[in-house]
Amino acid sequence: MKDPAVLVVDDNRDHLELTVLALSQCCDPDRVATAADGAEALDFLLARGRHADRAGRRLPRLVILDMKLVPMPGLEVLRRIRANPRTARVPVVIHSSSTEKCDITACYAAGANSYIGKATDFEELCRKIRHVYEFWVLVNEG
Repeated sequence: MKDPAVLVVDDNRDHLELTVLALSQCCDPDRVATAADGAEALDFLLARGRHADRAGRRLPRLVILDMKLVPMPGLEVLRRIRANPRTARVPVVIHSSSTEKCDITACYAAGANSYIGKATDFEELCRKIRHVYEFWVLVNEG
C-alpha cells in the first residue's frame, strides 16, 4: 500500500465500507486505510503493534473518525491523537450520527478540526466525503 492520504475509523463495518466507497469516488482507493476501532487507529498512526512496520512512514493527511466507537470512544481516540507529538497536527474530522450540541462541542474542545453528520443516503455521503477530502487533502496546506 502507498502511504495513505486518509485513515477512516469506524467500528460499524457497513459505515466503514460505505465511507471508503464514497472516498473511492474522489481519490485513489489505494490511498485509503481503515481501522475497525480506536486501538487499531492509534496503532496505525503511532506505528505500533501490527502496524510497527509503518515506523518512519508518512502520516495520513486526514483522519475521518467515528465518534461512537466501542470499546474506546472516538472522543478518547481524538484526545490521544492530540496528546501525541507525532499525531497532534493531523487533521481529524469527526463523522457522527449525533446532532447533539454537547457532542459537537466536546469534539471541538478535544481538538477536532471538523464535525460532519452521517448522511441519510449514499449520494449525500459521497457529496460530504468529497468536500471533506477536497478541502483537507487537496486544498489545505499542511
